[in-house]
Amino acid sequence: MDPLWISIAFVLGFAVRQVALPPLVGFLLAGFILKALGAEGGPFLEEIADLGVLLLLFCIGLKFKVKSLLQPEIWAGTTLHMALIVALFSGALLMLSGTGIALFAPLDLKRALLVAFALSFSSTVFAVKVLEEKAEMASFHGRVAIGILIMQDILAVIFLTASTGKLPTFWALALIPLLIILRPVMMRLMEGSGHGELMILFGLFLSLVVGAGGFEMVGLKPDLGALIIGIMLANHSKAGELADHLMGFKDMFLVGFFLSIGLSGQPTWEALAVGALLAVVMPLKVVLFFLLLTRFKLRARTSTLAALSLANYSEFGLIVAYLGASLGWIDSSWLVTIAIALSLTFILAAPLNTHAQALYNRHADRLKRFETRKRHPEDTPIDPGDAEIVVFGMGRIGTSAYDTMVAHHGDVVIGVDFCLENVERLKTTGRKVILGDPTDPDFWERIRSQEDGQVKMSVLAMPKNAANLAAVKYLRGHDFKNVIVTTANYEDQVAELQEAGVDGAFDFRTEAGIGLAEKAHEILEEHLIRRQRTD
Repeated sequence: MDPLWISIAFVLGFAVRQVALPPLVGFLLAGFILKALGAEGGPFLEEIADLGVLLLLFCIGLKFKVKSLLQPEIWAGTTLHMALIVALFSGALLMLSGTGIALFAPLDLKRALLVAFALSFSSTVFAVKVLEEKAEMASFHGRVAIGILIMQDILAVIFLTASTGKLPTFWALALIPLLIILRPVMMRLMEGSGHGELMILFGLFLSLVVGAGGFEMVGLKPDLGALIIGIMLANHSKAGELADHLMGFKDMFLVGFFLSIGLSGQPTWEALAVGALLAVVMPLKVVLFFLLLTRFKLRARTSTLAALSLANYSEFGLIVAYLGASLGWIDSSWLVTIAIALSLTFILAAPLNTHAQALYNRHADRLKRFETRKRHPEDTPIDPGDAEIVVFGMGRIGTSAYDTMVAHHGDVVIGVDFCLENVERLKTTGRKVILGDPTDPDFWERIRSQEDGQVKMSVLAMPKNAANLAAVKYLRGHDFKNVIVTTANYEDQVAELQEAGVDGAFDFRTEAGIGLAEKAHEILEEHLIRRQRTD
């Protein structure tokens, strides 16, 4: 990759971050600028982009549970949404074919259906990046959105395989049974790979060689292979750790993906106009997602946040359009048009998702009118009971804080986490943990409805500073008088949290050494006392 490309990508990524937009928007703009300067993507950038997508799907698989796909809101919601969008968009395209606009003129029913199908997908790359940045991958709305995206990806792979006429080889029939047989071996290898560079290398081997390479050899999509291998290992205790190790590689390679979108074609004025029109009608997809999800008994907030994370067109849509253009089914200008629409929806959806909670708060009363009376089992109201101390975020730090608080204050401590699997696992250990999303205003309203003064302390131990900061602002904004203590990853975050109103912020990167020194001092004192008694 040319140093100029890296420079432009960094400058624009940094610039958009200063205005509270995800850096990926800057990378897209960098691709457009490079294209205007006459740059071409080339095979190297394509390889980088493909690696980013493969690692992304592998990491999604590591954090995903197969049973989630069996939920009606996932498989039925995805199927109904795609069917309705294809019907609505293809009908509109056929109507526009009589306007005389060159791009629409050649469209017949089959071509209109193909273009509409390409536009029915939402971007996996965008949604995952947004959910990761907001630490909402494990939240209920995050899991619903990812489940829908995986279902869409599976449908896309089926379409691509069928459309090319290249049926999987005979060996493809034996591949899945073979992987099931080899799964215990892969699990043991992961267990023995340690926690450093060997684990990273093992993850790359699994995703790129076993997953992508193995599936490609038998005539299946490499993307599907990376996803399936990740899902097969999702129940391993090190799955989350492996995903975290690969995050840096994934993010670096995905820069190439966003650059490649901007470099995908030279836009014409007509393509720009149609792409802008497609971006304008994107809210129709969002509204349809919201209506469908509320029919499946999800709360208005869950439905809103999930729908907004799907508020864009997809890289898989580009792949579908590319296939159609290469086979002569649609004009190649549609590829550039969809790339423009995709880029515009990325730019528009980024601030929408950044301020999704504020948007919901503003329109909550109207949105709640669409809720059903009966709630989804994972979306029911929560009750902290008679707890006096609440620990939010039951990861390693939160769980340690919970255990310490119980040791000092007894059975008045409760933990809260938005990951269902983590809550269920901790309950089996005898800890009092409830499922809840601390960034959900409805959750805090339930806390606020408790007897005044009952909750005396809130310990915020969520992994992302944005989530802790949002919780602090909500608590202080609603006149909570209890003590708030939180974690921070960096020194500048401590100052930000203190300004928001916390009573104490623990920079564990710095203060962990203090805790270690204190522990070492205690052990040394005990050792000296035992030696004196022996002597």
